[in-house]
Amino acid sequence: MSSKIIKELQTLIEEKVITIEVANKIEAYYDSKNIPQNNRLLTVFGVLGSLLVGLGIILVLAHNWDQFSRSIKSILAFLPLVIGQIVVGYSLLKKKSKTWLESSGVFLFFSVGSCISLISQIYNIPGNFNTFIVSWVLLCLPLIYLIKSKGVLLLTIVFSTIYAISLGYGFSDGKEIPWMYLLILSLIIPKYYTLIKKESAKNVTVILNWLIPLSFILVFGTFLSLNHKFEILIYIFLLGLIYNIGHLNIFKQIRLSKNGYKIIGSVGLVIVLLITSSKDFWSNSFNISTLKIKEIIIVSLLLISTLVILIKNDTFLNFNVKKVFLVSPVLMLCVFLMHYLNDLLPAISLNIFILALGISVIKRGVDTSNFVFLNYGLLIITSLIVTRFFDTDLTFVVRGLLFILVGVGFFASNYLMVKKSKKKN
Repeated sequence: MSSKIIKELQTLIEEKVITIEVANKIEAYYDSKNIPQNNRLLTVFGVLGSLLVGLGIILVLAHNWDQFSRSIKSILAFLPLVIGQIVVGYSLLKKKSKTWLESSGVFLFFSVGSCISLISQIYNIPGNFNTFIVSWVLLCLPLIYLIKSKGVLLLTIVFSTIYAISLGYGFSDGKEIPWMYLLILSLIIPKYYTLIKKESAKNVTVILNWLIPLSFILVFGTFLSLNHKFEILIYIFLLGLIYNIGHLNIFKQIRLSKNGYKIIGSVGLVIVLLITSSKDFWSNSFNISTLKIKEIIIVSLLLISTLVILIKNDTFLNFNVKKVFLVSPVLMLCVFLMHYLNDLLPAISLNIFILALGISVIKRGVDTSNFVFLNYGLLIITSLIVTRFFDTDLTFVVRGLLFILVGVGFFASNYLMVKKSKKKN
């Protein structure tokens, strides 16, 4: 806290405007908010330093590895692990700074991984890449709570995602459902929730707001085993849920750029809705009998979760054009049932819905004088026109005129917005 504020507090105490207890609370508040930039840089460089030291040790050992005996190899394999544990223990006992804790935590994380791989190689212990990754992550997961390491938290999500993709899509061995990914994710959610509640503006929390939904979208396909059309429809339910999560009260104080749930959910929904808006997509009826119990449970959970959030946020009671995105999963369910009556109805309904999405975003941009929303809405409508360019029988003249109109629309709307902004100022 600055010396100026401290002097002001002392003056207020002397003038009996505030009590000493209140002054202490104010001082503590500013101390918690004003974290020195140097400390942040020190933490970042400390973590990077730990990574470089770990990589350096691995390279040195790798160069001379074949010359060592088995016992020496075993000692060298455990040495970084022992050093990492000692440094972490020292940091905890001496109550060292966050830089110490983060650096030692990251060093210990990679020490565990190197120790497992080296011992497996030295003694020819059977195993595979997926088993190695999940064992490594689970062994290091307690560090997230023990030393409150955010670096280890990020690494846990990244490596668990690698494990799930490798196992679920069959990149290394046979294809299996990565159930351990869900277990790991459930174990880190309490820590993530705490960060959102207490440190929502911090960079690590912002990264997590993007990393977690991206991770789940990448892994989600590993839990499905249907034809691609059914899977695309199910992804709409997932993306709708992610978008609705971004509208929970816990995220209301976060800026849009820091809310990965809203942006990823919104962009993902537009892309998938555009894919499903073609009449060819609905040309063959979907055979519900091909759905397995697993997929039915997944869809049910996604829809129930979305409905709970919609009800919690009073979306249906206070519905307006700005909330069109929120009801996308409910609309898709209606569209899916519609296609059993007529193949053209879903395509027509989705084209109208995407147009409504674009208009709603444009309206929001105009109402708030926000160029991002304005151009995003125009981009949605342009994308709809482009996709219809390939599956309609319009002449090139008509298509050309449509593109000209869209281009003029982009220019005119932005020009009018600039004029409106100037008038306000």
